[in-house]
Amino acid sequence: MFDIEYEAVSGFFSQDAVDADPVAIGAVPPRFGLLDASPERWETLKSAVKKLNNDSASGVSYKLFFLGRHGQGYHNVAETKYGTQAWDDYWSKLDGDGELTWGPDPLLTPLGESQANDARGKWETELHHGIPLPEKAFSSPLQRAMRTYLLTFDGIAVPCKPMVLENCREEYGVHTCDKRHPLSWIQFNYPQLLVEDGFSEQDVLWKPDTRETKAEVNARAKQVLDGIFTLESSTYISITAHGGIINGLLACIGRNAYSLPTGGVLPVVIKSVRREQN
Repeated sequence: MFDIEYEAVSGFFSQDAVDADPVAIGAVPPRFGLLDASPERWETLKSAVKKLNNDSASGVSYKLFFLGRHGQGYHNVAETKYGTQAWDDYWSKLDGDGELTWGPDPLLTPLGESQANDARGKWETELHHGIPLPEKAFSSPLQRAMRTYLLTFDGIAVPCKPMVLENCREEYGVHTCDKRHPLSWIQFNYPQLLVEDGFSEQDVLWKPDTRETKAEVNARAKQVLDGIFTLESSTYISITAHGGIINGLLACIGRNAYSLPTGGVLPVVIKSVRREQN
């Protein structure tokens, strides 16, 4: 038996700083926040990550993750409209208010689609400077994330089909916006994405009266990392998901919570250490 421990490797991106301000940095900053602004910046980063892996001890590996938050959805508009307290206490439990529809599993707003297109523009710019494309891509099963992924990488030759993972979804329960569609609906409406084995037809996790805790989200996030580091030899990984699960991933690597704006991309180099258990 073994366990895997994770830590963030800092010093590459502006978002790595302990006092990094997501509002000041922005959703998708120039170079995705890479501190090195030289023309060969991404080649330098790739060489650094390769050296970390080449020099690492047995059971240690490093990967660069691009953590993307979905663009603005109609539930985000509703929370802003009513305020977080009223949203959590009342409105989030409904499907809409007669003007807006946010449940279940809401669409992106036009602004949300524009945010995903903005992220694509940053990818296109950085491709001219050698940014590594994701070798493996994963998405939440909620359509705001799947749609964001497809818009972000539209026309960009990512060398893989994205995989939908149940564990990449947002905190679930109570809020109707976090209840997903059935598997058959996802496969029909998003045929560009693969779905992991064992994915249930109906959403058996979402309950109308029980919300997942932060500790449970963190444990689920660790399962995501464990699966990727155990099964994937690839170095460059994309996950398109949600603020809650992204902060769960950050908790797993010893990072503080980060209020990534909608449509934002947070890059982070992650070190994994596999430890044998007696």
